[in-house]
Amino acid sequence: MKIYTKTGDSGITSLIGGDRVAKNHPRVEAYGDVDELLSAIGVLKAHLVGSPLADPLLPIQEYLITLSAHLANGGNQKILPPLKQEFVADLERQIDQMQECLPPLNSFMIPGPPVAAAYCHIARTVCRRAERSVVALGRDAVAPEIITYLNRLSDFLFLLSRYITLQ
Repeated sequence: MKIYTKTGDSGITSLIGGDRVAKNHPRVEAYGDVDELLSAIGVLKAHLVGSPLADPLLPIQEYLITLSAHLANGGNQKILPPLKQEFVADLERQIDQMQECLPPLNSFMIPGPPVAAAYCHIARTVCRRAERSVVALGRDAVAPEIITYLNRLSDFLFLLSRYITLQ
């Protein structure tokens, strides 16, 4: 099978279920931002190879693929992997563990070295953009679990950057 189909050459793409929409449709923007987040976390993970800090990143990436599928669903209600509240609880558990090891924060952070911490900030800002794109779809068009997960993930990435910096 060829990678190119030529069906998008006119600026139109398909959602899951076959609905055709413009490539700048808000739903495409939302799952595109989540895809960019997935890639930004991949870069972060590449900078943490061999560190146990990389361990939670693959499950996060896998869940982002699930979120993308839900965002790309055109309403034909294809059977998709479920959205699970336990993924939010897992992020909260990891956030709490990191926060216990960190001093209180009483000023803004300037992203910078080490490189992995800087990539955390890039992933965090992409995550915030993805969250805004998802919220722009409207609360009736998006499962609330997606917004909650993205909100918590940006918190996780922020704390991970602090944790990496203080290691």
